[in-house]
Amino acid sequence: MSAPRPHDLLWGMPASGLPADAPQWAREVLASGRPVVVRRATCEQGWVAVGLRGQGRAQRLGALMRLADIQRQQGPEALRWQTQSPWPALRALASVAPVLNASGLAWGPTGGAGYQIATGIEVVHADSDLDLLLRTPQPLARAQARELLDILDCAPCRIDVQLETPAGAVALREWASFARRVLLKSPHGALLVSDPWTTLERAA
Repeated sequence: MSAPRPHDLLWGMPASGLPADAPQWAREVLASGRPVVVRRATCEQGWVAVGLRGQGRAQRLGALMRLADIQRQQGPEALRWQTQSPWPALRALASVAPVLNASGLAWGPTGGAGYQIATGIEVVHADSDLDLLLRTPQPLARAQARELLDILDCAPCRIDVQLETPAGAVALREWASFARRVLLKSPHGALLVSDPWTTLERAA
């Protein structure tokens, strides 16, 4: 099993791993065998930062999971959706798949769409955006980012793409802009950088 990366889904966290003051809904999520999602944060050796998802945006909880408790791990790139759906986010995922596949880069859905595909639990609705992760180990030209964004913006719902670089993640929409610096989400927090593929520069 590879080291967990941000947005990976992990199964196996016991309810006993939650703090004593954790809400009841979080205990029920783990008791039902649902996965947690890896957060972008630094941890002590043997642990990973995760987030729990309940009903709606109000039910979100950050926690720590022991690596030894991981029973199953699934990254966004293992998730696909090709069948018909009434929801714009899932229709958008099916429609943009050929474009992203043609890029030659690893990619996959995160957020509600990724969670629903992985678990079968319906969390996507009519107003859901589509969140995607695109792994970019090598620099992506800003002109190429603009071309990709133009294509994605024709989808039936808003699509937010995070470019996952060796230093952290940057929004495709920001990298496609003409801003001199962009916001990089790193394990050490948010930073403003001119090049998301090089060493970190300064805290935002």
